[in-house]
Amino acid sequence: MPKIKNIQVWSADLGNTKPYTIAFKTVDEVKNVFVEITLDNGVTGIGSGNPSEYVVGENLGQCIEALQEKNLEFLIGRDIYEVSQLQYEIVQKFPKNPSARAALDIALYDVLTKHLDIPLVKFLGQKIKTLPTSNTIGIKNVEETVKEAGEYIRNGFQVLKVKLGKNLEEDIERLVKIREKHGGDVIIRIDANQGYTVEQTISFYKRTETLNIELIEQPLPAKSIQEMKSLPDEIKNVIAADESLISPKDAIQLIKPPYASKIFNIKLMKCGGPSQGLKIADIASYENVDLFWGCNDESIVSITAALHTAFSCANTKYIDLDGSLDLGNDVVRGGFILKDGMMSCADRPGLGVERIR
Repeated sequence: MPKIKNIQVWSADLGNTKPYTIAFKTVDEVKNVFVEITLDNGVTGIGSGNPSEYVVGENLGQCIEALQEKNLEFLIGRDIYEVSQLQYEIVQKFPKNPSARAALDIALYDVLTKHLDIPLVKFLGQKIKTLPTSNTIGIKNVEETVKEAGEYIRNGFQVLKVKLGKNLEEDIERLVKIREKHGGDVIIRIDANQGYTVEQTISFYKRTETLNIELIEQPLPAKSIQEMKSLPDEIKNVIAADESLISPKDAIQLIKPPYASKIFNIKLMKCGGPSQGLKIADIASYENVDLFWGCNDESIVSITAALHTAFSCANTKYIDLDGSLDLGNDVVRGGFILKDGMMSCADRPGLGVERIR
């Protein structure tokens, strides 16, 4: 039986060619941590993590500290076929480090499925072949918003996610101008990043009904679950819970009557990797909640892992996996396939990525 021989951990700033602003911060660098697991037969697997301290309370330093050699000794010598047990133990050992858990979780899945010579998505059970990913426009003025939307559309993207949440009037104007300039063919979804009140959310919904907005991501503060539940059903049906949804336990709270949203945004960096994301997906499936897989600014490694996980879930309806598209560099090549805004998994073992050495 193949056993884990070695685990290497390092961090890298992958750069950001398009710094952008959202409701609570400006992003101008992309620091990721990487984990490479080597089996005693020489097969290697890679995982990566990029914590969002504002959302999960874990920063890069804490992520790296959790992944110190002394903390990973329990994995050395373990049989890779015990992957489910190892993932369980990782959750127990690092309860407050979701991105560290995600990096390990992804690396375990990658090395196992590379050893088995099968793509991760097929190991998990592929339900979906391809979906369009949105490309994200940060908070900027109306003119810059319309210009960037045009750039993405010309590059083949037909789904735009527009960051809002600082000024309701300007938010609506930006969306109106996109529709005026680019017509009804482009799909628009928005992310308010907790920037609205209940009253503003209702006002936004009513005033943009004619704009055909696909979904509204996290308009209210993360802890305002009861306020989310108080919204009219027609609004809750198009709300995607993001910062309110960190763990499977949160998923249960969101679906308890009255439900808070009919769309779950699952991010591997929030929940702790594919194994935990699948638990959230299962909970969602019992209540006919659609899945929307998102990301931070991340390496191709974890973006690809999210795509494979998303495509193994029948209730996946949306993906927003553009987090690696504006990186200055990366530590791997390969991974997902992107053509005219459509994403699909490569038919290669594991994640289909190759480390650049």
